[in-house]
Formats: sequence, structure tokens, C-alpha cells
Amino acid sequence: MKILILTVGTRGDVQPYVAVGVGLHQQGHQVMICAPEKFQGFISDYGLDFAPMPNAILELLASQAGREAIEETQGAWGALRTMLKLIRQVKPIQEDIMQACWQAAQNFGPEGLIFHSKTLCGTHIAERLGIPVIMSLPLPAMIPTTAFPLLGLPSLSALPDSLASVIKDTYNKHSYALGQLGIRAYRGLIQDFRTQTLGLPPQNKRVGFLSHSDGSPLPFLHLYSPHVLPRPTDWPEHIGVTGYAFLPAQAWTPPGDLSAFLEQGEPPFYIGFGSIGGKNPEGTARHLLHALQNARIRAVIATGWGGLKVPEVLITENIHVIDSAPHDVLFPHVAGVVHHGGAGSTAAGLRAGKPTLICPFFGDQPFWGERVHSLGLGPVPLPQKKLTAKALTERLQQLKHNPHYKRNAEHMGQQLRQEDGVAQAVGFIERFLNPKARQA
Repeated sequence: MKILILTVGTRGDVQPYVAVGVGLHQQGHQVMICAPEKFQGFISDYGLDFAPMPNAILELLASQAGREAIEETQGAWGALRTMLKLIRQVKPIQEDIMQACWQAAQNFGPEGLIFHSKTLCGTHIAERLGIPVIMSLPLPAMIPTTAFPLLGLPSLSALPDSLASVIKDTYNKHSYALGQLGIRAYRGLIQDFRTQTLGLPPQNKRVGFLSHSDGSPLPFLHLYSPHVLPRPTDWPEHIGVTGYAFLPAQAWTPPGDLSAFLEQGEPPFYIGFGSIGGKNPEGTARHLLHALQNARIRAVIATGWGGLKVPEVLITENIHVIDSAPHDVLFPHVAGVVHHGGAGSTAAGLRAGKPTLICPFFGDQPFWGERVHSLGLGPVPLPQKKLTAKALTERLQQLKHNPHYKRNAEHMGQQLRQEDGVAQAVGFIERFLNPKARQA
């Protein structure tokens, strides 16, 4: 079966789908991934076909305006404000993304389609081609449930049980209407894409984003672990939670200087904020270095794609700076991990069985930070806007010295290493993209 995967965003929005693509390829399917052209080498190295979309959304996130918007984002309302603030810049980018997705579909001729919800257009391309389609995310942010509210909104868990069924359940389920506000801002763009590019009739305005044009529900694939967040019991069977999608282990050897640093003392901590950066990545790095010195902690610092800028004059013998390293290879050698809370980084740290401190910027990151803490896997998250040397010193000391975090993280790691999220995802995909298999 020829399967096209559409995804857009940072590496955390791309890598899980590469892992799923590899799993599908191993089962005999031909897979093409349409993603920002920045990831062409990464995707092609795994033997998958590639189709490019513009890098513009990544460039916007890395721009000063993007960094400022990210730093100002707090919670679901903050995310909505950020989206509205950037919408004039995002709309033409989104239009180019949809055109790139359609071009990939025409060139590839897929028999089934999987799309990250941020691409917006997967349902409509599948309708135009007359093929089955699955929407997907590596996090729970779209499907209403009484189990928890929309990511970024406060939980009402403190309410007494006697009020839970009256207030909390209703609040949780209806909170997801807020998430639809952001999508509605693109309704006109989507309608133009349907009518002008695909030649389809306008979609009925009463049809929601989670449905086909005829109102029937879309299958939805979540790529996170039910060990970390159990699947809500009120989700119907076409909503899947299949586990984290990890890539096959890489044949990567740490460079000599990194290898020597790892071996010369007690295991260091890993610290990195990936491609996410606020307005002052050098200032953040200074706070970080002072905190490490105060807490007397050795650390490997990954500068990533701009999340941190480390002044050389502040680097001591207990600090080793790298650009990046495969998490699955590096994390088993560290004592704990500190990162921004992206779904991929969170998954990698927990799978390695490492206590985790999350310093979130926006989006789903605060949610994973709270989840990690509630499971006893690390300290209370430290938002980037509140990150100071003093606050970070306190969290690092907790991360290093609390034995419960270490014990709980090791147990979680054992559970996640026994989980085969890719195989589960492949099974879900084959079931919903192959009508004959679903009927069997």
C-alpha cells in the first residue's frame, strides 16, 4: 500500500512519523513523508520517500518575532493570543504548506493518507483522491474527554469528588471548544483550498475539523504512551493511543571529547531546549551555568538550533557543550535530563529511565511538565519565564538528590522499553486505511 504522511513543525512533530514510516516500510508498504525541506536528509536516511514543504514556519519560530511570541505564551489562552498575533504571517505560510501537500499527493498517488493536524488539509486531499485518511498528533490536544481539560487550561482536580461529575467532567469536555477557535481562523483558507485547488464543493460549516465532509468521524492516532497518560475511557474505538514511536537504535559513537567527559566523573545531567528559544537564549544559558555551579552538578549542554547560547568564558571543567546528540544513545549515560518538555524529548528521557525536569515555553510543554511531576518522575516544572539561577539551582538539587524520582523513573523506563508503539501504530493504521482488514 502506498501511504503518504503529511507533517509540519519542529523535529518533535516530524520524528515520530519517521519512526512510524519505518515501521510501515518494514511491513511492505511504500511510504512518502511530506515535511519541511530541512528534514529531507533525516527522512531519506531512513529509506523513505520525501516531498518538501517550505521551511517558513521553522524560520518564523526562529525569528525575533517568533521568539517573543513564544516567550509570551502561557496556557491555552496564551497560545490562542500568540496564534492571533502571528496569524497574518502564518496564513500565507499555511497556504504554501497545503499546496506542497497537494503537490506531494499528486506526484506520489497514495492509497492511504496520515496527516498531522497542523497541516489542516489531509481530510480534503483524501476526499479529492477518494482514499482513506487518519488524523494524528503526538499529544492529546484535539479529542474532547472528561478525563482532562484542553492542554494549557487549569485542572479542576482539587474539587471534591462530590462535585466532580457535576462540574469537572463538563468543564474538561467542553474546554476543547477553545482549541477549535484557532482552527476556525483558517476556515476561509481551507474552503479556498477545497474549491480553488482541489475542485471540491465548499464544506458545510456545521462539519467539524474532526469529521469527514459527510459528518462521519475521522480515525485519530495518538503517538504517546498510555503508561504516561492513560487512554480516556470515554474515547470511541476509532481514537487510538498506541505508544511512543521511537526510531530504530542508531549506530552512533560519541565524539572523543564527549566520551572522555562522560567517563571522567560521576554521570552528568543532560540539558537542552532543542530548537525552542526565548528572546534571550544567552541570558538563559548564563542562568543555567550559574545554577549548575551552585548545585555542583556536571552537565552536558546541547545548544540545539538556538535554544541556548553558551558564553565560552563561563564554561568550566564540569560543563561540556555539544550541538546535539541522539537522545537514545546519550541519555542512558546521564544521571537525569532537563529540557523544554517537547513530546519527543520527554519520551526519550522517560524511556531511558531518567528523572526529568521540564522548563516549558508553550504549547503542550507545560502539560508534559505537570504530568512528569504528578507521576513522581521529577520536580515541579520551571517555566522559562520564571527561570533564574536561584530557582533552577533548587530544582536541580531536587532532581539530583530525591531518590523517589530516580526509582520512579527507572520503573517508567522499564515499562516504556517493553512497549512497541511503532508496531501498535502500524496495526492501527493498517486497520483504518484498509477497509477489508477492518471488516475482517
